[in-house]
Amino acid sequence: MTSSLWLHGATVVTATGSDPEPAGILVEDGRITRIGGSVPAEAEVVDCTGLTLTPGLIDAHVHLGLASELEPSVGYGMSVAEIAADMFSNCAQTLRSGFTTVRDCGGIDAGLARVVASGKLPGPRIVQCGPIHCQTGGHGHYASEWEPTHVWSEIEVPGLRTLTMLADGPDQMRRNARESFRRGADFLKLCVTGGVISKHDKLTDTQFSAEEIAVAVAEAAARGTYVTVHALNVDGIRMAVLAGVRCVEHGSGIDEETAALMAERQVSLVPTLTALERLIRNIDDLGLPSHFADKASGVRQAMIDGLLAATAAGVRVGLGSDVIGPDQTGRGEELTLRAAAQSPMEALIAATRVNADLLGLGSEIGTLEVGKQADIVAFAGNPLDDPQLFADPDSVVLVVQNGVVAKDERK
Repeated sequence: MTSSLWLHGATVVTATGSDPEPAGILVEDGRITRIGGSVPAEAEVVDCTGLTLTPGLIDAHVHLGLASELEPSVGYGMSVAEIAADMFSNCAQTLRSGFTTVRDCGGIDAGLARVVASGKLPGPRIVQCGPIHCQTGGHGHYASEWEPTHVWSEIEVPGLRTLTMLADGPDQMRRNARESFRRGADFLKLCVTGGVISKHDKLTDTQFSAEEIAVAVAEAAARGTYVTVHALNVDGIRMAVLAGVRCVEHGSGIDEETAALMAERQVSLVPTLTALERLIRNIDDLGLPSHFADKASGVRQAMIDGLLAATAAGVRVGLGSDVIGPDQTGRGEELTLRAAAQSPMEALIAATRVNADLLGLGSEIGTLEVGKQADIVAFAGNPLDDPQLFADPDSVVLVVQNGVVAKDERK
């Protein structure tokens, strides 16, 4: 039996570059089959009067596996059942916040993505890299200083969560990359600089050698995919770009010369402003040391400057929240912050059309067009006029994923 919906009475923002306009949308068998025209007799009418419809939002930098407090969850301070429950809840929260697709940049195993895709668990469509690859003592190696390094791998929960894999040298990187793909990774993620919430390094540190990075790039290319890198200083960014990576996460410190190099080599950028804002505002709630907030404050403007330099150079700039911890419902704040740095429409397009292309899904999602999968979000109000609505998950009153209503809180 044909399942069809007619979303009626809303202002439609297609994210194709056209102006918003009132129109109905017909959804049949999970796809958009018509925009505009009269109400079809056979469809279920969904009254969206006063709402604004956009494509389903896409977060290109999430950590669904870090849905608990970091310190206890990376050791033995929590049961596997608690960790799994937080992860499952996080998936449902993410979908209800209007994010119908995400790119997980490290921590989950392919098992979580497959469970969500099967329909057994509500959540967004998930593209994932499996474990993050980092060097011993580098960003992502969250063990205590006195914990023997060989113990780190014992915190894995096969099929659910593997935070990071340690590699020191090209041969070990090659083995780890191949192991990640064996487990079902869609792409690879490496840490090539220190991090804001790192225990053992500084933001100015570079990590991995160019040869180690190039090995990962070669293994990814052999499978028709790519490497992205956590990078928070210009030296690490340039080294990774020259080694052949296809995407940079965070990107603080990007200058005009580096932005031009990224554009020349068609390397994308995914800034992550929300994670910094949360560290600055709520460091105690996240259970992290207070000096991490100071590091975040020092990075914030450098990340905005890098975003603007990359945009001016013609780099493809996506959007990611990078939020961690028990409450990830406000990941839409990333659009609010981007709207302040650029414009509300630019923020929305980054979170839809640009991110869809970045994930290799641009032919299926990211815009409201005939033939695309029906991932649609309805806001109570117009976030292009009031970008604060992006940050409020309660403003998302209707979520349609693959043509199925996943949330309906219309008044």
